[in-house]
Amino acid sequence: MKRIFTILAAVLLTASVFAQAPQKISYQAVIRTSSNTLVISTTVGMRISILQGSATGTAVYVETQTPTTNVNGLASLEIGSGTIVTGTFSAIDWSAGPYFIKTETDPTGGTAYSISGTSELMSVPYALFSANDTPVHYIGESYGGGIVFYVYDGGQHGLIAATTDQSTGIQWHNGSFTITNAVRDQVNAGQFNTERIIINQGAGSYAAQICANYQGGGYGDWYLPSKFELNLMYVNLHLAGLGGFASSNYWSSSETSSSSAWGQNFGNSAQLYNGKFSPYYVRAVRAF
Repeated sequence: MKRIFTILAAVLLTASVFAQAPQKISYQAVIRTSSNTLVISTTVGMRISILQGSATGTAVYVETQTPTTNVNGLASLEIGSGTIVTGTFSAIDWSAGPYFIKTETDPTGGTAYSISGTSELMSVPYALFSANDTPVHYIGESYGGGIVFYVYDGGQHGLIAATTDQSTGIQWHNGSFTITNAVRDQVNAGQFNTERIIINQGAGSYAAQICANYQGGGYGDWYLPSKFELNLMYVNLHLAGLGGFASSNYWSSSETSSSSAWGQNFGNSAQLYNGKFSPYYVRAVRAF
């Protein structure tokens, strides 16, 4: 049985903005030592800086925190709630970006920071300066019949995961090994893929069909996520302890051949392709 594995980057950044005060940015990072060993169940020291203009720009805000990693080496914190070193988080002019987050980490819990990384803040944090009469959505929010797991356009648009699994073991195909042309892999690609699969496979009980039939929250536009969207659910919800996912294989809608399609193991993060007859879990998504 052929499998291809994708290794997640060492640092995973998810940004979510709370529309009500206090304003914070939710940040997650997988902490590894210089020898690439996970730092698990350990209190680590972190210094977080908001840099303006570039990855080496001026630090307009700096704080320190001491989060504790989980069994997967994941540290979760909210920027804006730590011990302030310099600056005022609420006074940052988010319209004067771009802005970058620089993290420095001491895996022993002190202030001898030996691990550093810098990531650009994309559209999500800019919801901090959105107009008050414009709805702003954030990762982890209960909205639109499910849980928001990805946002863009300043929190105006994004993706929602169903609150529960639609199946704990169902095949990808409807009994027919054919090319469905469900090959797109990006944000919103799952909707196209789902339509292609159903046109090809017809009525029945299989992964794409049960997602399309789902009516969670009264919405009828649910679909089987693409491989890319499935990984966003893993990173932004499952690793944050949200969504109630199983540590098992989940189907995506992205096809690899007439006999196989992509899935992801929510126990170890590996993306793999397997036979379309395999009984995987299924979680529907929808766009807003």
